[in-house]
Amino acid sequence: MAGRQHGWSRAALFQLLFVMNLMVMPLTQARSLRFVTLLYRHGDRSPVKTYPKDPYQEEEWPQGFGQLTKEGMLQHWELGQALRQRYHGFLNTSYHRQEVYVRSTDFDRTLMSAEANLAGLFPPNGMQRFNPNISWQPIPVHTVPITEDRQTHGLLLPPWASPQTMQRLSQLKDFSFRFLFGIHEQAEKARLQGGVLLAQIRKNLTLMATTSQLPKLLMYSAHDTTLVALQMALDVYNGEQAPYASCHIFELYQEDNGNFSVEMYFRNESKNNPWPLILPGCPHRCPLQDFLHLTEPVVPKDWQQECQLASSTADTEVIVALAVCGSILFLLIVLLLTVLFRMQAQPPGYRHIADGEDHA
Repeated sequence: MAGRQHGWSRAALFQLLFVMNLMVMPLTQARSLRFVTLLYRHGDRSPVKTYPKDPYQEEEWPQGFGQLTKEGMLQHWELGQALRQRYHGFLNTSYHRQEVYVRSTDFDRTLMSAEANLAGLFPPNGMQRFNPNISWQPIPVHTVPITEDRQTHGLLLPPWASPQTMQRLSQLKDFSFRFLFGIHEQAEKARLQGGVLLAQIRKNLTLMATTSQLPKLLMYSAHDTTLVALQMALDVYNGEQAPYASCHIFELYQEDNGNFSVEMYFRNESKNNPWPLILPGCPHRCPLQDFLHLTEPVVPKDWQQECQLASSTADTEVIVALAVCGSILFLLIVLLLTVLFRMQAQPPGYRHIADGEDHA
């Protein structure tokens, strides 16, 4: 009986210690999304330029060449709605400027795409609705001081533009992208083209994982060349032109063990969910440190020097000064040679008499 009581007391002691241990240990943190970076192409636009005999010249387009069309506006409004649904619970239900930062290239079509996107992402509600008849609110888009081409607006194509010809032109366009960003010196091109933006994205991911001092969502509104250059640097480019309003997504997660990981997705079709992208050498849920290590080789250390650009104004001034000095020296040499040739050209025994000198 005593042994049985001793067994019960030992079990009770273990149970008590287990409960106390749970009380002391911190609760396991569930995996959570911490930061999102998006890079998307602008929406459908009018042609940037056309051939001389095209019946649809610039005056045929409501806003002229290179401008966002109504179809392009709708594409980005729908992308904004899709992002609203994807990040429900991560972003606030209403717009908060501390949560979102949007940057665009300084083109009408990319600025307008960003605005249409934000209209779908953050429709106003409650106090943010400044007019009951307008389901829109102004949200800042930042910019700093490429062209593509397609026609898809129901206009009658010329007789030579058969489906086979258009397919061939599309293939040539895809090849031009592969030539521009790859084929020859691909690694160097990746560093000097997409590596610059990738460097900023890497910096933001690291900063968010260590300090959480950035907005939760960073959005870049740009061009197909920008998007393809980035995907070439990441070695995830599929060889085709990025469609209008296509979107490359970086998501930073904090795992339940406290470490961070990066997931990438590409949305190139409005009817499908974004496709997972896998960085070569890493699983889809790529640990942040591995992501940084694998992308390090395509980040330029000194972009200006690698592009062989003048590094500073002082260097330019030195070059100009040397050029001026060289020009002056050249003129002096020419003048000296001219004097010597004239002296040698005088007949033997001839002596030049200066003006004012008496004649014999």
